[in-house]
Amino acid sequence: MRWAKWWLGRIARIAAAVLPAALGLFVMAQAPAPERFIVVLDAGHGGDDPAGRLEDKSGKVTDEKVCTLALSERLRSLLAARGMAVVTTRAGDIAVSPDRRAEIAGQAKAQACLSLHATMSGTGVHLYTSSLAPASAGSLSSPTPWKTAQASWVEQSLKLAGVLDSALVHAGIPVIVGRTALPDIDSMACPAVALEVAPLAAADHGQENSPTDPDYQARVAEALAAALVEWRAEARKQ
Repeated sequence: MRWAKWWLGRIARIAAAVLPAALGLFVMAQAPAPERFIVVLDAGHGGDDPAGRLEDKSGKVTDEKVCTLALSERLRSLLAARGMAVVTTRAGDIAVSPDRRAEIAGQAKAQACLSLHATMSGTGVHLYTSSLAPASAGSLSSPTPWKTAQASWVEQSLKLAGVLDSALVHAGIPVIVGRTALPDIDSMACPAVALEVAPLAAADHGQENSPTDPDYQARVAEALAAALVEWRAEARKQ
C-alpha cells in the first residue's frame, strides 16, 4: 500500500513538472502565423500596346512596355527576398485590360499595388494617386461601384505615396507627387499608386540616365523595396 502511494505521488510530481511545458508547446504550435503581406506589381501596357518610346544615351530606343516589365521583375525579386508575397499582372509581353488588372489586385487582397510606367518627359519619379474623392466613413460598408472602388482606399493610397516619396528622396531621386484620373487603378480595392519613371540627370556633365538604364532602375527598385518594407511595418502596427 505504501509503495502504491509512493508511486502515485511520484507520478503526480512528474505530471506537475511536465504538463505545463507540454501545454506551452501546444499553445506555441497553435499560434496563428503572421498574415502574409501581399504586393501587386502592375507593369503598364504590353502586347499590342507598346506605349511610349524611351531612348538611352546611345540612341537605342525601347518600348515603354519592355521597361515596365523589366522594372517589375527587378522589384519582384527584391520584395520576395524581403519575405513579401508578390503578384504580377503580367509576366510577359501580353495585353492586360484595366479591369483585369484591378481584378487581379482585388483577388490577391493586396496591401499595396504599384502601377509601373515610364516616360521621357520630366525627371526623376512621378507618383500619382487617384483623383477620386475619398468615400465617406458611412459608405465603406455599402457596395462600391466597380469603376470607383478606389474611392474607399484613396486615403490609404495617399499615405502609401508619402512613404514612397520619402524613400525615393532619401535615395537621391527627385519626386513629383500628384493626383489624376487613373483608369488602371480607379477600380482597385487596395492602396494603389501609379509611378512613372522619368530620366535622371546625372552628375556626369549633365547627362541623363534613361528609364531603361539598369543602374538607374536598380536605384529606383531598391528605394521602392525599402518603402514597402516600411509600409509593411506600419500596417502590422494597426
